Amino acid sequence: MHSLKASLGGEWDMASHHPTVTGHLVAIGGAEDKTSELAILRRVFELAPNDSDEVAIIATASSIPEQLLPSYEAAFTRLGASQVHALNIQDRQQAADEENIRLIQRSGVIFFTGGDQLRLTSVFGGSATLRAIRERLRAGAVVAGTSAGAAAMPSTMIYNGAAADALRKGGVNMTFGLDFVRGLIIDSHFLERGRFTRLMQVGASNPEHLGVGLGEDAAVIIHPNRILETVGPGHVIIIDSRDLASSNIAELDMDEPVAIENMILHAMVSGHGYDVDARRYLVADELAATLAGRRGQ
Repeated sequence: MHSLKASLGGEWDMASHHPTVTGHLVAIGGAEDKTSELAILRRVFELAPNDSDEVAIIATASSIPEQLLPSYEAAFTRLGASQVHALNIQDRQQAADEENIRLIQRSGVIFFTGGDQLRLTSVFGGSATLRAIRERLRAGAVVAGTSAGAAAMPSTMIYNGAAADALRKGGVNMTFGLDFVRGLIIDSHFLERGRFTRLMQVGASNPEHLGVGLGEDAAVIIHPNRILETVGPGHVIIIDSRDLASSNIAELDMDEPVAIENMILHAMVSGHGYDVDARRYLVADELAATLAGRRGQ
C-alpha cells in the first residue's frame, strides 16, 4: 500500500501515481481580474466539486481585509457561488473556532487573499482550521491563493528578500509554509517586481526544488497528479535547477555574490503546462493529452 506521507503535507501523497488527493491547488501571482472576464477566478470556481458551490475567503494575510473582501465576494457570487463566507481569522484563537471550521467543511473553494505570508503561517500553523483545509483538499475541494496566499502554499516558502540583492548569499529569507504541496517554491508578482534572482538563489541552495514564478494576472493549477497548468493572460516562469552543473553558494560568506551554472528557465502561457516530477515542459496539445490520459487511468 502506498505511503500517505510522501509529497503533500504529512497526511497524503500528491507525488504518488495513485494520488489520495482529489482536489486542486491554484496559485495566483496577484492582481488578478476580479471585475471583468474573471478568467482565473472562473477556473478556480469551475474546479470545485459538484456537490459544493460555497466559497470560503480567508483574508488573514491582509492588513486591510475590509477593502479586499467585497470584490472577492462579488466576483464569486457572480460566478455562481450560493454562499460566500468571509472568515474572520485574525489570531490563533479564531483559527481554532468551530464555526470557521464548519464553514470550511461546507465550502468547495477555500481562497486565501494576498498580504503577508508570515501572518498566514503564524496564525494557521498547527491549527484545527489548517487541518480542516487539508482534509477538504484531500476530499476534492479547491484551495486557491493569490500573492501571499500563493507563496505560502508549499512546505517551504519565501517570505522576504529584495530582488536587487537576492543573488547574494543570505539575500532570500525562507521558512516553513502551509505544506499543501512539496518540492515547489512559489513566488508572486514575479515579472513585475523582477524577482528572478530570488528563485535563482533558492535553486542554487536546493536544486531539487522547482521554482515557480507567477506573473500578475497569471496562475498555475496544480493538479493532483503534479501537472501544472497555466491560466490567465500573464506569464508563469519555471526555474529548474535539478541538473545544475555547479554553484559556489556553499563556500561563500554572507552577502557575497552567487555563481550558478546551467539553470533552466521556461516561460509558460495560458494552456501550457509542466510535469513537476518528469521535469518536462508541456505545450498545449501535450498538456491536454497528459491531463486526459491521467484522468482515464
